[in-house]
Amino acid sequence: MTEYAPGMRVLIRDEEWMIKKVEINSLEQKTLHCIGISSLVKDHQAFFLTDLEEIETVDPANIHLIEDESPNFKRTKLFIESQWRKKTPTDTALHVGHKAAMDVMEFQLEPAQIALEKTRQRILIADTVGLGKTLEAGILMSELIARGKGKRILVVTVKSMMKQFQKEMWNRFTIPLIRLDSDKIQKVRAELPSNYNPFFYYDKTIVSIDTIKRDVEYRTHLENAWWDIIVIDEAHNVAQRGKKQAQRSKLAQLLSKRSDTLIMLSATPHDGKSESFASLMNMLDPTAIANPSDYGQDDIKGLCVRRFKNDVKDQVQGSFQEREISIEKVDATNREEEAFDVFAELKLEMDMNKHRIGGQLFKTSLEKSMFSSPSACIKSIEERLKKLRKRYKSEDIKDIEQLEMLRDKLQAITPKDFSRYQTLLQLIHSKEYGWNGKVSNDRIVIFTERIETMRYLVEHLREDLKLNKDAVQELYGGMKDSEQQKIVEDFGRESSNIRILVASDVASEGINLHYLSHRLIHFDIPWSLMVFQQRNGRIDRYGQNEKPDIRYFLINSKNEKIKGDLRIIRILLEKEEQAYKNIGDPTVLFGKFDVQEEELVTAEAIENEIGPEAFNRQIETTQEEFDPLELLMKGASDDNKHVEKKFDATLYSDLDYLNASFDYFTQSEEYRINDLKTVEGVELKVTQDLSRRLQALMPEEALPEKGNIRLSPNKEFCMEEMTRSLQNQMSENAWPQTQYLWELHPIFQWINDKSGLLFERNEAPMIGIKDLLATNEYIYIISGTIPNRKSTPVVDEWFGLQFNNGEFTQSLNMEEVKRKTRITGKNNLPNHNNITQVQKNKAEALLPKAVAKAKEELNNHYHRYKNEIDPLITVELDKLAELEEKHKSYQLSFVDNERKKSEKERMVEETFNEFEEWVTDTLEIEDNPYLRIIAVITGVE
Repeated sequence: MTEYAPGMRVLIRDEEWMIKKVEINSLEQKTLHCIGISSLVKDHQAFFLTDLEEIETVDPANIHLIEDESPNFKRTKLFIESQWRKKTPTDTALHVGHKAAMDVMEFQLEPAQIALEKTRQRILIADTVGLGKTLEAGILMSELIARGKGKRILVVTVKSMMKQFQKEMWNRFTIPLIRLDSDKIQKVRAELPSNYNPFFYYDKTIVSIDTIKRDVEYRTHLENAWWDIIVIDEAHNVAQRGKKQAQRSKLAQLLSKRSDTLIMLSATPHDGKSESFASLMNMLDPTAIANPSDYGQDDIKGLCVRRFKNDVKDQVQGSFQEREISIEKVDATNREEEAFDVFAELKLEMDMNKHRIGGQLFKTSLEKSMFSSPSACIKSIEERLKKLRKRYKSEDIKDIEQLEMLRDKLQAITPKDFSRYQTLLQLIHSKEYGWNGKVSNDRIVIFTERIETMRYLVEHLREDLKLNKDAVQELYGGMKDSEQQKIVEDFGRESSNIRILVASDVASEGINLHYLSHRLIHFDIPWSLMVFQQRNGRIDRYGQNEKPDIRYFLINSKNEKIKGDLRIIRILLEKEEQAYKNIGDPTVLFGKFDVQEEELVTAEAIENEIGPEAFNRQIETTQEEFDPLELLMKGASDDNKHVEKKFDATLYSDLDYLNASFDYFTQSEEYRINDLKTVEGVELKVTQDLSRRLQALMPEEALPEKGNIRLSPNKEFCMEEMTRSLQNQMSENAWPQTQYLWELHPIFQWINDKSGLLFERNEAPMIGIKDLLATNEYIYIISGTIPNRKSTPVVDEWFGLQFNNGEFTQSLNMEEVKRKTRITGKNNLPNHNNITQVQKNKAEALLPKAVAKAKEELNNHYHRYKNEIDPLITVELDKLAELEEKHKSYQLSFVDNERKKSEKERMVEETFNEFEEWVTDTLEIEDNPYLRIIAVITGVE
């Protein structure tokens, strides 16, 4: 009876499959869980019952050697290359990520290195704003794709970031994410049966968290889908806050269990509360933290990495421009002073009853809106009057009278009386500012907290600057995701008409606005230092070529109450600048790490009239205490982590392989390929066959126009193309015309599949070279893998075995094989077609010996791996056992009911049993090597 095991190759229904798992039922019958290997069933999953199917195990010695008669052995070289490129890296070094189309800096490689050294690649990348977290995620994703762990990918982000993230992944890493915005989801659903899971429709997708959190139906679909990699961008939005779990947090908790790899990104990864940060850590590793209120660096080591600009200043020198900050002091007009005077005298009964909104007195929230604009304050008043009138009907209520009086004063403030708006116009027109609306690559970002202020500015700037509607655009959270993405993309395109973008704080999270803009204006001053950081980070970030020009508008008033409150706001400005220069991150000053909490501290300082000096001392005291979680996270990541980079070489470079493949394919099919004139690379006419394949492998926006695809391995040129692509007329066509050609480009999947069919499944090429080998010498090129219990290769080796006169003489690594035989893509060895039948017979007769020797070689790798890993498994399991006891102790401390204790204990055991099984299945090697003879090389006369 055949013993089947994971990793075994079998022939079933005349197709080759790899066994992933073997299940045995109570009747001792076996079910084989398989994945397709041969071209017809490639990557398809299937189940086979051993008692019903005719199953043949693949014998590597049972092959026919086929003499290659092609010129310069091109057929054999392409075949070898196609198989060699499928080799899986099994170490923790970086093999591809450092080659992406980016000016990579060492610190950006460190998160990938840290993650690859862990059993599971689950990490929070929490670098400060502008250091390139998206790129760091792409580097890790590339490494996992190269290891066969990235077939299915799901990226979850805020809706304004979807297109930006999608393009970064494609342009720099050729990771083809399909954007599932609201329009696309509707289209997909219309094409699918009602019970079909839309998350199976595409393998690699990016979706807005707000889109999928609202739909109850999505939960079922998510629970029944599985991905190799899940990325959650702006992950602070999914942390658990307090006892009540928000929808976003529930969604993230669900997703954390639907993938082996989880990558979280956030520049503000916690709100200062250990419990909320622990919720993120436990999504990454549910065994990490037993008590979310009490944990240390060792509990989260390797789960997060966090650096500020100061931490990497030696590497980023010259990559970040020194910002220029100006405070525009604005004297209040007479009509504004009248409104301030009325406001200062307000004594609202609702506030005397300490009725607070979001922790603030209504008067305080009213002042905040007034500091934004008269229209914002009028909106707040009207909404409150509506509620008061409804509640008190015809009664004469003092609050109503006071609010109406303030509203009337605010309504009297015309645009000419609105001092900050007039200052904005003067600044834009001034020679000192140097802005010209006719210049297409110099744009202004204006931030305001209130939607009413945003709309006011958009309306009046269009009129007073004599700009058309397209030139001044708004961006806010209430827009559809597709609308937000279009505005952001158009703002970065030189050919678009946008000159000024007026944004609410929805645009302060994540998106890039620096391509054509280095000017940022805070029309109103945030009451949170975190908002300062988020806003400024839109233009002051990696990739900004101009010196960021940041302006704050601060009003002066004669009214003592207003003057005192504005001094509090002035302290915030000073602290933000101080923190930027000294610490690199202003969020540590308040010690709250939450926008609403920071605003509340500012509001309380204003309400309690503590004065600017006391407010300053309060912040200084908090700063001295610093942030324990910040220290925790920095200690949990390895400073100056050594990154090991590999530069693997096969027979061909990427471009040579592509050229040689199409040169060979044109013998039987019509392909047209030409060299690019301005840079190294090719332009390829896309045939119907290739077009079908590319449609399945690339985002539709990146598909070539007019049936031509341009590819170049010159990453500097491709990076310039990314910038040029932003200038296209059509938003959807703002994708590079020339794509980055490197080993992960989807076209190589197609080439590998076609080249892999140049010889049949049970065939291997045999070539004869002159002067380098004797006629009785044979080198067998062997590919050998050994899987873990999950059928993933943990050993994947290529080597040559040399035989002389029928006896084994030496084992060669592939570099030695290339040197000894001079078989490379560039070296056009002449094919003399002189292999004799006797040589071929001898070579085939030696096949069993070669296979036996190859098994010995793999057995050495097996024992080497086992000796290294077995002690690590023991350490890992011991650590888990200790953690399990901690988790049980903590969970049981909350209950005294025996039934509930038993239930809690069982839940903890299930979590740890599942994780222990995962660890052993991933790390333990199966003594079941699979090897294949790729080619045989001999000498000829």
